[in-house]
Amino acid sequence: MKQLLQSLKSGEIEIADVPAPAAGRTQVLVRTSRSLVSAGTERMLLEFGKANLIDKARQQPDKVKMVLEKVRADGLSATLEAVRTKLDQPIAPGYCNVGRVIESRAAGFTVGDRVVSNGKHAEIVSVPQNLCARVPDTVSDEMAAFTVLGAIGLQGIRLANPTLGECVVVTGLGLIGLLTVQMLRAQGCRVLGIDPDPSRLALAQRFGAETANASDGSDVIAKAMEFSRGRGVDAVLITASTRSSEPVSQAARMCRKRGRIVMVGVTGLELSRADFYEKELSFQVSCSYGPGRYDPAYEEGGQDYPIGFVRWTEQRNFEAVLDLMAAGAIDTASLTSHRFTIEQGVEAMSLLTSSEASLGIVLEYPQGASEDSARPARSVTLAPAGNAAPGAVRAGFLGAGNYASRVLIPAFAKAGADMLALASAGGVSAVHFGRKFGFRQAVTDSAAIFADETINTVVVATRHDAHAGQVLAALRAGKHVFCEKPLCLTLDELAEIEAEAEGRPGQHLMVGFNRRFAPHVRKMKSLLDTVDQPKSIVISVNAGAIPADHWIHDTAVGGGRIIGEACHFIDLARHLAGYPISGTQALTLQGQGALHGNPDTVSIGLSFADGSTGTIHYLSNGHKAFAKERVEVFTAGRILQLDNFRVLKGWGWPGFSRMGGRGQNKGAEALAAAFVDAIGKGEAAPIARSELFEVSRATIEIARGAG
Repeated sequence: MKQLLQSLKSGEIEIADVPAPAAGRTQVLVRTSRSLVSAGTERMLLEFGKANLIDKARQQPDKVKMVLEKVRADGLSATLEAVRTKLDQPIAPGYCNVGRVIESRAAGFTVGDRVVSNGKHAEIVSVPQNLCARVPDTVSDEMAAFTVLGAIGLQGIRLANPTLGECVVVTGLGLIGLLTVQMLRAQGCRVLGIDPDPSRLALAQRFGAETANASDGSDVIAKAMEFSRGRGVDAVLITASTRSSEPVSQAARMCRKRGRIVMVGVTGLELSRADFYEKELSFQVSCSYGPGRYDPAYEEGGQDYPIGFVRWTEQRNFEAVLDLMAAGAIDTASLTSHRFTIEQGVEAMSLLTSSEASLGIVLEYPQGASEDSARPARSVTLAPAGNAAPGAVRAGFLGAGNYASRVLIPAFAKAGADMLALASAGGVSAVHFGRKFGFRQAVTDSAAIFADETINTVVVATRHDAHAGQVLAALRAGKHVFCEKPLCLTLDELAEIEAEAEGRPGQHLMVGFNRRFAPHVRKMKSLLDTVDQPKSIVISVNAGAIPADHWIHDTAVGGGRIIGEACHFIDLARHLAGYPISGTQALTLQGQGALHGNPDTVSIGLSFADGSTGTIHYLSNGHKAFAKERVEVFTAGRILQLDNFRVLKGWGWPGFSRMGGRGQNKGAEALAAAFVDAIGKGEAAPIARSELFEVSRATIEIARGAG
């Protein structure tokens, strides 16, 4: 299918051939008929993409601070690589989509339903059920394409809470502003529209508003006072996009005492206390389409808010806008300035940064009833097939997220693996990184990778809850398996994997415990192997805080940070000790600041069969500027200290005191190379299965005890 993509690095737009996504749980698959370009948001993204690195930094000072902290903690090389990778990822613009449902896994929607959603500029989109609404028969596809922008304006209106006859100002008469004007008029408000563009002022007048030109020298404050009969306006909705704080200042000066100001657009926020203090003004920022926005449980999980407690959600705002359209209260025909086919998408997007006037830019998509159109392709060929050497690793990757694209895929490519297929849920990242690293196919169907007989190795790099099922499917398909940690989330899953692997001794199973392959750790291990005494191992991890609503904290999805992340260090301690784990315990942070139910600040105690001990301080309550990882080993009157995988120091070791290196190296490349080499040569896996299962079991038990 065709989809519009934008490079964050250069701002360039392309029409890419992307495999169609699948409908996930509580989602619908929609064949698009129309989508609307949101001029404000998408122009901002284009301008950001085309800016140089310095200008990009100026636009995101908070990100600059994060980059500087990472430089101090991890070094310049690792930081630059992370920044380059982030900018290298394309974005899929668009969030105003109309089409017909061709597959449904969502309650309340069936195949054939005509729906509006926040889907992308793509021929096929997969959308959660709470971000869709059924389109009334009397509303055309083109009109419905304006629904999402209308919902943004409607949410601002709901926050301002105007009543019949009140005087309301709308500052900024772009698409959202003009839709807002019409909805306010439908609610019985008197409306004053402010904008510097005479053509947009004329449209506002056509919709029943009075207007003030912000660029011809007119005193808009005086106009607002005249409009409100000298009393001051009741409310101001700011739907403008500007870096200036003047719209907020003007809003405060034109409001009556205890007036309301709602920010729907984006402006500067240098507020004057005096402007607000004497009038006791209220100021509020409106969040997108309404309640539910950015709530994973609502948007991704399909969990609706009870209507008795939350009357208007994102979805119900969509429905309200569609009802106004059906009633004839909203005119979108006057807002449409250009129409393009999806094949002309690059030309359409170029209007946003050109001198040509534009307003509503509608993209049209081909419609067909053929069998092929009813079954969207889930794979795209990126390169012709070649001949791989006998015994070589012929890899299929599941997942093309940040870690996979920045670390795992490059590591396997460098190790000489034949990169056959790359799968991602939406298809965009699979196409982008598939091209970059020489994959032959990009797919959105993981089953295709298991069924492909030319693939002999599957790399699992998806969300944690998918790992166990995908590992089992790959083993049962006769593939070697590399699973990015964790291997699984529960003891039952672990038992099933162990049982399956036991009957397949010829298939390699590996977990991405890369730290034991880091050059500094290999040196530590070689030194420790010369000492036949128990060891005291202390590992400190300045992991940093992750928001409580992040998926990693969901025990059913991410497993929590002990299973999802601390497993690395449990494995590292097991490797350095060189003996099986004989006991575990966990002490979690209690009281204020602790994350109850799924702890992420914990001290883990390990005992080993030879009498060695391991202590892992996994901490989320530190400062980002401090180094992230430190490993210390005390044994036989000697000490080793590894600082953030950059410098290893030793005390008391004959012939060794220090080992540096070129930047940070956590062993990911060496692990991939060892795994690929073991398959190619028919040798044993780099980590024994018994250790993988042992560490996985200990990690799950520790997480259970700490929860």
